Amino acid sequence: MDDEVNSTYLLFSGHVEVDKYRYVYFITMFIIYILIICANGTIVYVIWTHENLHEPMYIFIAALLINSVLFSTNIYPKLLIDFLSDKQIISYSACLLQFHIFYSLASSEFLLLAAMSYDRYVSICKPLQYPAIMKTSTVSIMLVLAWLWPACHIAVPAAMIANEKLCSHILQGLFCNNIVYKLHCVISGARIVRDLIILIDIVLLPLIFILFTYTRILIIVYRSSREVRKKAAQTCLPHLILLINYSCLGTYDFVIVGVEPHFPKTVSLIMTFQVILYHPLFNPIIYGVKMTGISKQLKGLFCRATVN
Repeated sequence: MDDEVNSTYLLFSGHVEVDKYRYVYFITMFIIYILIICANGTIVYVIWTHENLHEPMYIFIAALLINSVLFSTNIYPKLLIDFLSDKQIISYSACLLQFHIFYSLASSEFLLLAAMSYDRYVSICKPLQYPAIMKTSTVSIMLVLAWLWPACHIAVPAAMIANEKLCSHILQGLFCNNIVYKLHCVISGARIVRDLIILIDIVLLPLIFILFTYTRILIIVYRSSREVRKKAAQTCLPHLILLINYSCLGTYDFVIVGVEPHFPKTVSLIMTFQVILYHPLFNPIIYGVKMTGISKQLKGLFCRATVN
């Protein structure tokens, strides 16, 4: 039974008809994928090569952008292959791997944003203690936990559903996310409880922590000088914009499983493209424009490239 399930192939039905315009879709998505890699990679390169940006805040930003590239790489290569294929299929085991990587990296984003909010909290609310608290070792531990903790959590549901009986082989989507649950004959109460615990641990708790730290920051900033308020706005505003944007997309992904049969297919497709297209490009744009230290170095980089 285990071998039979693992060797099962699934058919995607959420893809648009690609027979007539397959090469147009392929080229468009390929260009977008390259743009995601270049946009995120450029800012990571700028942070890596400039010592004045080797601070915890910028290191967390680089980690967030690397996360976006890994997130896109989990989806785009398979999507590009599908556009050139007559049938969009994937093995069940490969689908579960994509499911695991998708939610591991998605959850890592919340933990990285939580680490960034803590860094801003210490910097603004406890400036004299900042060097002692945000040491290199502390930052390294935060980065490791941000990637490993979700990966270990998501491995549990991925492993437990690997050998469950399938009642369908049709995936109503573009890639393997929580639509995988729709394939199973039975969704047990134990699985729902387990997934809720995981959701609370790696999404809701970091989100509550972020809201708490930014509330404390706002209280301190409100009582401070105009210069402090300006500096806080420059460094905190991009994080808050990303948090709101990502929370909306995460809420959609969580809710769509229950309401999908009553949800317009066109709207669902647009929201899916928001997740895989808009968000990975939004991150480098918001940090490249809003973060003064990064935007200054980017202008210098482009000026040198233009002169050369």
